[in-house]
Amino acid sequence: MKIKSKNLKIAIFLLTSAFSAFAQQSGAFKSDEANARSSIGARTAASGLAEQEFRRGVQAYYRGAFNDAILQFEKALSYLPEENIILDWLGKAYYRSGVEGAALEHWNYAASQNYGGLLLQNRIEIVHDRRLLAGGAIDKPVKYTESGSYSGKNEDGILVFSHPVSVLPNNDGTMWLLSYTMNELLKIDQNGLVIDRNGGNFNGFDRPMDLIRMPNGNLLVTEFAGDRISMFDSKGKFIKSFGEKGRKVGQMVGPEYMAQDSDGNIFVTDFGNSRVDVFDHDGNPLFFFGGKTDGFSGLKGPTGIAVYENIVFVADCLTGAVHRFDVSGNYLGLLCKNKTFKKPESMKRWGKYLVICDKNKVYSIDSDTGSLFENVTSGNAPSRLTSAVPDINGNILVTDFTSNEVFVMAKLAEVVGGLFVQIEKVTSDSFPKVTLEVKVENRSRQSVVGLKENNFLVTENKAPVKNYKFEGAAYIDDFADITLLIDRSRSSANLDERLESAVKEIAASMQNKGTLRIVSAGTVPLIEYEGTPDGAVNFKSKNLKNPASSTVALDVAVRMCANNLINAAKKCAILYIGDGKVTQNAFDKYGLSDLTSYLNNNSISFATLLLEQGAAASEINFLSDNTEGGEYYVYRDEGLSGIVSDIIDIPSGIYVISYESALATDFGQKYLPVELEAFIMNRSGRDETGYFAPLQ
Repeated sequence: MKIKSKNLKIAIFLLTSAFSAFAQQSGAFKSDEANARSSIGARTAASGLAEQEFRRGVQAYYRGAFNDAILQFEKALSYLPEENIILDWLGKAYYRSGVEGAALEHWNYAASQNYGGLLLQNRIEIVHDRRLLAGGAIDKPVKYTESGSYSGKNEDGILVFSHPVSVLPNNDGTMWLLSYTMNELLKIDQNGLVIDRNGGNFNGFDRPMDLIRMPNGNLLVTEFAGDRISMFDSKGKFIKSFGEKGRKVGQMVGPEYMAQDSDGNIFVTDFGNSRVDVFDHDGNPLFFFGGKTDGFSGLKGPTGIAVYENIVFVADCLTGAVHRFDVSGNYLGLLCKNKTFKKPESMKRWGKYLVICDKNKVYSIDSDTGSLFENVTSGNAPSRLTSAVPDINGNILVTDFTSNEVFVMAKLAEVVGGLFVQIEKVTSDSFPKVTLEVKVENRSRQSVVGLKENNFLVTENKAPVKNYKFEGAAYIDDFADITLLIDRSRSSANLDERLESAVKEIAASMQNKGTLRIVSAGTVPLIEYEGTPDGAVNFKSKNLKNPASSTVALDVAVRMCANNLINAAKKCAILYIGDGKVTQNAFDKYGLSDLTSYLNNNSISFATLLLEQGAAASEINFLSDNTEGGEYYVYRDEGLSGIVSDIIDIPSGIYVISYESALATDFGQKYLPVELEAFIMNRSGRDETGYFAPLQ
């Protein structure tokens, strides 16, 4: 008996030591004092079983099989109910499955056991705040504070640009900047590096003043001293100039700021002539307005201009007022009375608001009421803010003509709280090479795009990794995987001709890039097609296998579509096609909040294409309104090809990074840690996770 007892103790010791080494190396499965006092044999058996289930759960999570991961983590937790790392991973699996309430419950319990520190607390706070805002996005201006700036001089004192006057953000996180005194158009990245310089047409710029983007992607630049407007393509290549000095139609004296209406007509404030000149989208002169008429004394010093819902708003720097005109130039009255502003400059539309610069302040003007909200102030230092525009990352870019800087203004909560960084996937099949897929967002769920190699730091056990490589970023992808969700309700089924036309046009507009899926939503959803877009250009409604039904389980269909997009291209979307009505019990199994969370937490947008005019049901609108998807009508004037472009243009903050691990794997049994930090200007975010190497 003594010998057997001794052998048993040795076996137990060896098993315990093996697992203890695993736990010490990774921080996983650390037992508390109560567990340490428990039966060593029972603890070892439970630990071994928990370790197996935990490993399977981590692997399922990285495969995108979140439901399987939940089952595995719950099994692991049944063996070790107090193990915080399992609670953390179970919360992550629930989060990616869209069940954020359960995720918060497990994270909060782990945090109450002093697990996770500030990193877990920050995650809990962000997810909690997002849930409060779901379905109720704030449609009002907020206060912004400085997050960083781009100086006109570099660290060596060399002049980069002088007197920045106008800025135009791009969808890839870069921006175009006009340098007034250097007569240049510069392209600058998120880190302040100049990646392109443009001197204008063959004779060069002559005091460039304002910069806007046309619907076709071309750029327009006003030249204040040149009395003309120059047109460039989206890459900054000169196309042509139009306009000349004078007082007739098509002539200008000191053109300043521009805007376009829904027809593409170009409205430019003509300071020297105290009027607004109008050209068509090709630069052909049309007419001018703003002179003295009955009931209107005429513009004195027009500067900022914006167009919203066929109303032209014009700021006057000499009177401090904002006037309203229709697109034909007829005077409609004041939006803001005289002396509201001291010396207004540019005015750009942002939603229903007009963002206007006034000396050292930036205001939002309600386009309906004229009420003001102060967004930005540059303080008491000498300042002349000339343009303020929102960028793709939710900031406001502000040019300061006097201080020779471009300020990046962010919401106070974003500056204080930092970025929300998530390591979403770890691929270790080629270990020691490890590949990470990382998602970077701000606290309001907006993707952060434009980050480069030097915006990330990857470590193992807090030590920098070897052979770090920035593999790519989703925001530069020019394709998307799209799933067409066809409503097979009886009312939608009566619109087969419109459906066929829509599917064919969308398939063709994908230019055979990405994967196209067609899912029909009936009593149960069915996958009708999956493959290249060209394979659906001859789509026929009569070939749908799912019959028309009086009951359509849209929730199950949306969930099924999303499941198939989890491991799809980094840019992906569900496009609902139907009459926009919902049948009874259409969302009985999955709630709208959980569905929306599932889509958002896996970077899937939801758009709607209505086969009949009118508003879609509130449930369908909820999904599109809260996932960055657009709403379209099948017979819209501009056609359907732009839907694919809109989906591709949705910002994606997913980045791919690889490195070579220096950790020992214990033949694939050891949980290997990895940490990543993303930073841009004065903001940063961090995530920590772990993975297993292949078994050997």
